[in-house]
Amino acid sequence: MCDLRDRGRSPATGHPVERLVRYPDGVEQSTPRKPAGKRPVPSSKYPAKPATKKQRRNQASARAVSLERRPPWQSPTVVTISSVVLVAIALIVIVVINLAGNNNTTVATAVPQAILSAVENPSTSVVNTVGSGGQPGEMVPFPASAKLVDSTGKPMVVYVGAEYCPYCAAERWVMVMWLSRFGTFKNLSEIQSSSTDVFANTDTFTFHKSSYTSPYIDFSPNEIEDRNQQKLDSMSTQVSNIFTKYDATPYSTQSGQFPFLDIGGVFSLYSTSYTPGDLANLSWAQIAAKLSNPNDQVTKDIVGNANILTAATCIATGDQPSSVCSSTTIQSIEQGLKTIKAPTV
Repeated sequence: MCDLRDRGRSPATGHPVERLVRYPDGVEQSTPRKPAGKRPVPSSKYPAKPATKKQRRNQASARAVSLERRPPWQSPTVVTISSVVLVAIALIVIVVINLAGNNNTTVATAVPQAILSAVENPSTSVVNTVGSGGQPGEMVPFPASAKLVDSTGKPMVVYVGAEYCPYCAAERWVMVMWLSRFGTFKNLSEIQSSSTDVFANTDTFTFHKSSYTSPYIDFSPNEIEDRNQQKLDSMSTQVSNIFTKYDATPYSTQSGQFPFLDIGGVFSLYSTSYTPGDLANLSWAQIAAKLSNPNDQVTKDIVGNANILTAATCIATGDQPSSVCSSTTIQSIEQGLKTIKAPTV
C-alpha cells in the first residue's frame, strides 16, 4: 500500500518509499530598505518666477525638435511592442522549463468504451470460473459500532487514495469491476501512477471528477493527491474522521496508507488486493483483453478480488440486488467472509 505518513519503508515490504516532493519556502524578504526621503526644500528664500509665454513656446519647440530627431527604435510605439514581445518570450521559456523538468504531468483522458465494457461486464463464465482467484482477499471485519450508512439508509462505500499511488492504481481495476455490479459510473478517466515511484506508470483509472449512482450503495471516492503528489480532492469531515480512525492498525497494516476502503462499516481493506507488478508494462487495452481468459494471472487478480469485494458488499446490503448476490460463486465467498473474526482493538 502507499503510505501517506511513513514514507521510509522499502518496496520489498509491500510499503514503498514514497517520494513526496517538498519545495523550499520562498526567500524571506527581510533586507532593510532605504526609507523614502522627503522632497528637497528650495534653497532660495523665494520661489522661482513662472516662465513667460515666450519661454514656454521656446521650451515646447525644443521638445518637438528633440522628438523628431529621436531614433525610430526609441519611439513609444516601438518600445511598447518590444516590451510585450519580451514578456511573452519570458513566459514561454518558463513554461518550457517547467515541462522539461516535470515528467509527472497529469494526463487524464476518457476511457474508451471497449475497455470500459471489458472491465465493467466480464463474462459470467469467467466470473464463475475464477471465483476468488486464489486471492487472499485482505478483508477485515469492523465492529458493529462502525456501521456506515447514508441519510437514506444505504451502506456507504468510502475510498481514499491518490493518483500517484501504484497500489491504488492496481486496486482501481478491481473497484471499477466490483462497483459496476451495483451501480453506474460516469466520466471515468484513464491515468497512470507516478513515473518516479515503484511500479512506475501503472495504467489505471481515476475517480477524480467521475460520478457514480446506485440504488443499493453510496460511493464516496476521494483522490486526495494527484500524480505529482499535489492536493486534489478534499475529504468531507465525515470521511476524514473515518479515514483517521480506521486507516490504522488493526484494520490496516499501518496508519495512513493508500488505498483505504470501508464497505458500509462492515469490512475494511487490510492491504492492497494484489501486487501492481502484475500489471507492469501492460497498457489499458492489454489489461482489458486479458480479462476474457480465466487462467491469466491478471484476470485472477482483478476478477477474483472483484468477486471478494462483491461478496463483502452483499453482506452489507443484505444480499441486494439478488441478481448479483444470489449467484453460487458470490454466496460461497460470502460464507468464507462471515467466518473471519473482527480483530481485537
